[in-house]
Amino acid sequence: MSLNLLPFLVLWAVLAAVVLLMIAYRAAVARHEDDSLHVIHGASAVPQQATVSERLETIDKWGKRLTVIMIVFGLLLGAVYAYQSWVQGATRTGL
Repeated sequence: MSLNLLPFLVLWAVLAAVVLLMIAYRAAVARHEDDSLHVIHGASAVPQQATVSERLETIDKWGKRLTVIMIVFGLLLGAVYAYQSWVQGATRTGL
């Protein structure tokens, strides 16, 4: 009896899509970041940059977590597929 891996593959694809969307969202937020605050901008730019920095930290935290989950889930999915293929091959050859 083999496990139908299609729902798990769809879940992994959704995780991968979320990770890609997080990358795109981070790039969009990072466009508003000024790595070198100039004195010309005055003190009004500091709170905005602090907000952008906090948002980037949050995105990075969740992005790392979701990436690790996606990789581990993908490796487990690949291992289950390899095991199923091995068992089915052994059953066909009569081992």
